[in-house]
Amino acid sequence: MATKSSSNLSELYLEEKKDQIYDNALAEIQSFELPLGTTLRSVYDDQPNAHQRFMEKLDACIRNHDREIEKMCNFHHQGFVDAITELLKVRADAEKLKVQVTDTNRRLQDAGKEVIAQTEEIIRCRVQQRNITTVVEKLQLCLPVLEMYSKLKEQMNVKRYYSALKTMEQLENLYLPRVSQYRFCQIMIENLPKLREEIKEISMSDLKDFLESIRKHSDRIGETAMKQAQQQKTFNTSLQKQNNVNYGRNMHLGRSRILESKNEITLKRTFEEDDEHEEEVLTAQDLVDFSPVYRCLHIYSVLGDGEIFENYYRKQRRKQARLVLQPQSSMHETVEGYRRYFSQIVGFFVVEDHILHVTQGLVTRTYTDELWNMALSKIIAVLRTHSSYCSDPDLVLELKNLIVVFADTLQGYGFPVNRLFDLLFEIRDQYNETLLKKWSVLFRDIFEADNYSPIPVANEEEYKIVISKFPFQDPELDKQSFPKKLPMSQSVPQIYIQVKEFIYASLKFSESLHRSSTEIDDMLRKSTNLLLTRTLSSCLQNLIKKPHIGLTEDARHAAEGEIYTKLNQKIDEFIQIADYDWTMSESDGRASGYLMDLINFLRSTFQVFTHLPNNNNDHAAMSGKVAQTACMSACQHLSTSLMQMLLDNELKQISMGAIQQFNLDVIQCELFASSEPVPGFQGDTLQLAFIDLRQLLDLFMVWDWSTYLADYGQATSKYLRVNPSTALTLLEKMKDSSKKNNIFAQFRKNDRDKQKLIETVVKQLRSLVNGMSQHT
Repeated sequence: MATKSSSNLSELYLEEKKDQIYDNALAEIQSFELPLGTTLRSVYDDQPNAHQRFMEKLDACIRNHDREIEKMCNFHHQGFVDAITELLKVRADAEKLKVQVTDTNRRLQDAGKEVIAQTEEIIRCRVQQRNITTVVEKLQLCLPVLEMYSKLKEQMNVKRYYSALKTMEQLENLYLPRVSQYRFCQIMIENLPKLREEIKEISMSDLKDFLESIRKHSDRIGETAMKQAQQQKTFNTSLQKQNNVNYGRNMHLGRSRILESKNEITLKRTFEEDDEHEEEVLTAQDLVDFSPVYRCLHIYSVLGDGEIFENYYRKQRRKQARLVLQPQSSMHETVEGYRRYFSQIVGFFVVEDHILHVTQGLVTRTYTDELWNMALSKIIAVLRTHSSYCSDPDLVLELKNLIVVFADTLQGYGFPVNRLFDLLFEIRDQYNETLLKKWSVLFRDIFEADNYSPIPVANEEEYKIVISKFPFQDPELDKQSFPKKLPMSQSVPQIYIQVKEFIYASLKFSESLHRSSTEIDDMLRKSTNLLLTRTLSSCLQNLIKKPHIGLTEDARHAAEGEIYTKLNQKIDEFIQIADYDWTMSESDGRASGYLMDLINFLRSTFQVFTHLPNNNNDHAAMSGKVAQTACMSACQHLSTSLMQMLLDNELKQISMGAIQQFNLDVIQCELFASSEPVPGFQGDTLQLAFIDLRQLLDLFMVWDWSTYLADYGQATSKYLRVNPSTALTLLEKMKDSSKKNNIFAQFRKNDRDKQKLIETVVKQLRSLVNGMSQHT
């Protein structure tokens, strides 16, 4: 019983517990806070029929809520009815109010349309005003850029390129960064480098025009500078004379009042004439516009390419210097040719001196000195060559005066000219030679016109005329009465007059040489002695050679020997100006200039022999023999001199290129010998003078050592005239050159083989030389 009772209690408890679970589940559903999934799962996961129990519990809950709602509605129903009644009463007033509000709204909308329109207009204006303000601000930033760019274009148009570069610099550094976001600024930035290149091209074009201009005007510039130098020299001379007069006036004041006034007038006139000349003479700046070179220098300096510009300018000027220093082939024919040559050179260096003093770094003193030294060597060589062609003493004297003015002009610009005055002494010897030739003709004409009879004088007046020409004194003759005869023919006073004229002509050359009177006296004494001992003596010998007198054999041999000696001396002068590059890699492809000048000189000299007067067959035969001997002597001397040049002890190295160049010169000598410069030679007799050189050069050009060594000592040897010691000396020079020029020769098989071959040939040649010395 008790057990059953306990079981009923348990069931009851379970039922109550389940009801409590369902109540909790409903409470959770109503709360809307917890997730429903868990709650519903707890309901459905319970014992069987749990769902039905839960639904019943849910229906009971719903009924309870409906009862509560109904109670609440019943409680508020009267209030709701009252509110509806009040609302119906207000409905009529609401309709009336609605009509009034609608009407008011319509009238307000109609009135506000204009306000809205004006408000929108105001807004639009404000926006425009703001945009305008923004545009103005941006334009204020952009206008300076545009103005500077417009200024840049204007500067480009008027060719103010240096200012244009400064404007570009301001644009890039100051103005463009402020407005770099705009497209037109980017276009400007892209155009600036192009404009710089355009400026460089234009300035370089102007520089080329400038270089062409100074090339064309160099002779006028030089002529102007030389005129100014002459005027300055005249002024200084006049001033010195005036100082001398003033010094003499202090010594002889009372006696020289008139002389003083006359000299002051003369000096005043001289100064006035100089002033007039100075007004007429233009300067280099007047003849040439130097602004292109200044402008181009500034432009390249601003662009950072100053060194490129300097190198280009100097390179072009060196080229122009070579052109200016190259004389015309006919320069020696007239004094105008020399004057133009000197004027061009002076003009060139006047321009360089001007550039030196008005620019910084473009031309340096070192550069101008180097250029002048190069030019001076070339000028001296040219004058030596061309003056040698001149046979007119008047032309040589004018050449001397031009050289003096040329030297004084350049000396005034700071260039050393001592070598030019040294050259004048060489030209003076040539001038004396031309004078001697001229006076030889005068002496011969005097002797030809003389009847070799005593000079008759009929009275005192005729006697004084003769004595005035020739200071003859004879006390015994003075005691004789007129008419009487002087113990000499007409040629004696005429010869005396011509000797004085010769001294005057020789003295003219000594003027302005900056030498002391003692040196001038010595030069006059030397030239006069040559006139008397050589020229006059030679004319007397020719006079004695006449059929009724005859010529001594010794005098003839002496004259012939003098011809050969002088000719060889002239050849030596040409050889001295030879300037071989003994280390050249290959030849120039043409003969050396000095050798061509020498051959032209020899050709013109030997032509003189063919135009000598031949009064009889014996004289003609003698002239032909002298010409042949002189020609053979000259060729032999030339060949010997060239051989000595190759074997000179001071010459340590010779390249194959130098041998090839030397071979071209020897070929010209052989062509000259084969051209029969003097008629009468048989076959290739004259060419044999160069046979030693020819065989030696062929041996080295062909490199035919096997043949030379195999045939040495045989009469039929191809290189019979090649001495082993000569070949050894030249080969050792080439050996040293090969070692120096081929630093890495030991790494190349061909070069190593060539070196071994040279060493082998050197050993064999030494053995031949030693054998010759032992045999000797």
